[in-house]
Amino acid sequence: MLVLAHVSDIHIDSDQRSIERATRVFDYLNGLPGKIDAILVTGDLADHGLAEEYEKVAKLFSGPQTLLHCPGNHDSRGPYREVLLGESGDGPINQAHRVGEAVFAMCDSSIPGRSDGFLADETLAWLETVLVEAGDVPVFVCFHHPPVLLHMPFIDGIKQNGEDRLAALITRFPNVVAVLCGHAHTSAVSAFAGLPLLVAPGVVSTLMLPWETDKIVDLEMPPSIAFHVLDDSRRLTTHYRVISPGL
Repeated sequence: MLVLAHVSDIHIDSDQRSIERATRVFDYLNGLPGKIDAILVTGDLADHGLAEEYEKVAKLFSGPQTLLHCPGNHDSRGPYREVLLGESGDGPINQAHRVGEAVFAMCDSSIPGRSDGFLADETLAWLETVLVEAGDVPVFVCFHHPPVLLHMPFIDGIKQNGEDRLAALITRFPNVVAVLCGHAHTSAVSAFAGLPLLVAPGVVSTLMLPWETDKIVDLEMPPSIAFHVLDDSRRLTTHYRVISPGL
């Protein structure tokens, strides 16, 4: 059995509020009495893509848990690479990780200078190589932007585009068990290419649904996360948890 904590949209900036909320989440996860296999953060690690923001992110990520991450539309590839990965370059930040009996393909769906998402051709080619090399090992395909409509006008306007290309690729590989993403600042479950599509809630804020209220964002709701459990029969179960003060 594999247990994954799924975190998204921490948006670390110079405001103590973002740091306090993210610290609350990571303190909770690092203090769990039971074992989790990894923490996965699906984008928007920094709010403005600044090096000093990534330095704060690095401190948050320095706990004992295995930690995987990918960029979002608020991230900047250069400072992200330099501070968090010790690398240089301006191409898509794609990373594959083997954790226990699963592979996590962390794809870069960001488009520099834009809020919507797209998987570049080189990212899809890289992902195909990861899927081939994984063989029969279960694979989670992860990125920031949801590739489906979530019926939230603000987010649907900046979703991942060109998603038919991704669907055509992953339907060829039965070892793909789920698609994980963030960006929406709300927990959501849908389907993509015949697979579960699981959207992590936001840490820095919660985006509201159009039938709930006229406002787009709520800054007072506590941060939330998801736990994904993959059992030995490759059945996936997801639990959502609100991280209230003192939890």
